[in-house]
Amino acid sequence: MKSRVVFSLLIVGMCSVNAQDTIIPLWPADNIPNRVPSSEKEIVVKEDIVRISKVQQPSLEVYLPSKANATGSAVLIFPGGGYHILAYDWEGTDIAKFLNSKGIAGIVVKYRLPTSASVSEKHKVPLIDAQRAIRMVRTNADSWNIEDGNIGIMGFSAGGHLASTLGTHFEEKVYSNQDSTDELSARPDFMVLVYPVISFSDAATHFGSKKALIGEAPSKELVDHFSNELQVTEHTPPTFLVHAADDKGVVPDNSILFFQALRKKEVSASLHIYPKGGHGFSLATKDVYLRGWTDRLIEWIENLE
Repeated sequence: MKSRVVFSLLIVGMCSVNAQDTIIPLWPADNIPNRVPSSEKEIVVKEDIVRISKVQQPSLEVYLPSKANATGSAVLIFPGGGYHILAYDWEGTDIAKFLNSKGIAGIVVKYRLPTSASVSEKHKVPLIDAQRAIRMVRTNADSWNIEDGNIGIMGFSAGGHLASTLGTHFEEKVYSNQDSTDELSARPDFMVLVYPVISFSDAATHFGSKKALIGEAPSKELVDHFSNELQVTEHTPPTFLVHAADDKGVVPDNSILFFQALRKKEVSASLHIYPKGGHGFSLATKDVYLRGWTDRLIEWIENLE
């Protein structure tokens, strides 16, 4: 226990000194939940975008605006990649830098993937890392000029599934407490879901993400558990959703189902479906119409109650 406390204090101290574009581990290297011995190595491929697979050491990459520009808001970012890879810059660090330009802290989560040979109970592992990530941000909120109570999450594609899982399963106990950080709430204050995988029902799901997370022949109980439109309650955070109508990879029914579930529980929600854009458009900087989604997002965040 003493080593775990020292780890937490070390992280807080390191982040308070230099949190701008700082990478910090989610867990002590010798005590990562659900990690099993493996010869597997993390793979980073840098081509048109940076793709990371076989994540071994989950981490946070922290981008902070200047103190003078900081609004007090923060967003944890979960890149997509079908639960096989992380589109780490395209749907991660590029997003964090954009948020910084608006005075918002952007924190990219490099989470472990269920397709890794280094994890047990594979379906739990992304949520384990996601819960720990938001708790670590809460631990460091003061030193990062973040208001506790203004910490949101954003996920793209399969990262949107993980974000919506965190937003609907934040009370689920998926790992044993490591230190005082794990006594904090894992509930996001708001969610941003960008062309998200939401449902594991056959009519709407992205089968690659579903198979990667819960296997080829999952039980109905497991399918329902991770069909997050079925898990919405009145405690689910306010949610912003954006999708393209012509998305053939993750059909827009995913966002629509989640929006409808939120409305039934009287949870504040904003849904934006653009006629074109396909799947995986990120900031959509080259589309003069679609790129407006980020303006709508910032307006929404600024008007959260």
